[in-house]
Amino acid sequence: MFIADLPYAKTLRDHLLRSVRFAVEEDLGSGDITAQLIPAEQTSIAQVITREPGILCGREWFEEVFRQIDPAMSLNWLKQDGDTLLANDKLVEITGNTRAILTAERTALNYLQTLSGTATLANRYALAVAGKDIVILDTRKTLPGLRLAQKYATAVGGCQNHRLGLYDMFLIKENHIAGCGGIANAVKRAQEIGPDKQIEVEVESIEQLLEALTLPVDVIMLDNFDVQQTAEAVQLNANRVKLEASGNMDLDRIAELIGVLPDYVSVGKLTKDISSLDLSLRLVG
Repeated sequence: MFIADLPYAKTLRDHLLRSVRFAVEEDLGSGDITAQLIPAEQTSIAQVITREPGILCGREWFEEVFRQIDPAMSLNWLKQDGDTLLANDKLVEITGNTRAILTAERTALNYLQTLSGTATLANRYALAVAGKDIVILDTRKTLPGLRLAQKYATAVGGCQNHRLGLYDMFLIKENHIAGCGGIANAVKRAQEIGPDKQIEVEVESIEQLLEALTLPVDVIMLDNFDVQQTAEAVQLNANRVKLEASGNMDLDRIAELIGVLPDYVSVGKLTKDISSLDLSLRLVG
């Protein structure tokens, strides 16, 4: 997968440039004093390898860091975003000014290892429901400043994106319902405010589900329903709207739901409880 494949590609590219610019400024400050130990005109070849298996993601962030540090840098990729990696695989070869390579190293690796870790975890979830009528969705429980980058990574891993933020669809949750004086009032206001926007309503009981099913909503989120409640909800819904199971979802809970088959399962862990892929950059020439 490439950024261009996504419907929010332009927004993501703008986000990428701003994110990398801030990250480089944050790390570089007034200048890399340790890199000054290296002769200014020295050039080197460096390689990035992975020390563990996973799914590669974040090439364009990695490249942008090096571009902002030194546009003359040459990068030769041996793997693509979405590729399955084995331990000790070489990912990319970098040729250019030695100081620039060392200055860019940490920030570039931070992006690549974080997004690869996100894609790797997402891939585990995608494989768990392969061939089943369940779609795994990400959530807004992302690392601050990396929302769209992690959304991209979950897509690279084989899952799908939920809403991008607070602006692209209504997700009416318990506090919105309380603030509006009920589900019906909240849905009515949503139709008035954004008639072209998708409406999703969170329900916490079968009673709320039955009420939501009488309203013009696109998706109903079943919040912390157990397997029996989810099965009952699927039966009552009878394919009228899409159902999304949510609430502390993990691979074990999803395995239980496969026999029940809601349409979606949203998993905060995809972007919240990640472990970065163990990557290493070494000068080799």
